[in-house]
Amino acid sequence: MAGYNSSVKRHRQSETRRVRNKSVRSEVRTSIKKFREAVSANNKAEAEKEFLETQQLIDGAVTKGVYHKNTASRTKSRMAHALNKLGAS
Repeated sequence: MAGYNSSVKRHRQSETRRVRNKSVRSEVRTSIKKFREAVSANNKAEAEKEFLETQQLIDGAVTKGVYHKNTASRTKSRMAHALNKLGAS
């Protein structure tokens, strides 16, 4: 265990952040999974709904520092591409 007050506090902070980050990351991954399932089922209405919800969750994760902004942009771009491809067919 850490011996200095500052290191004890830092450990406490990092543990709190780790738990929060894990929760946010899990929520985003679940939402992406739901979107992919809707796309694979060719359910455009459900996919559009999930796309909007997932976008909001991803943007929130970027704000909290869980995801890098480029990772978020890449993920949203791939999702939009999949959604547009679904609409074209």
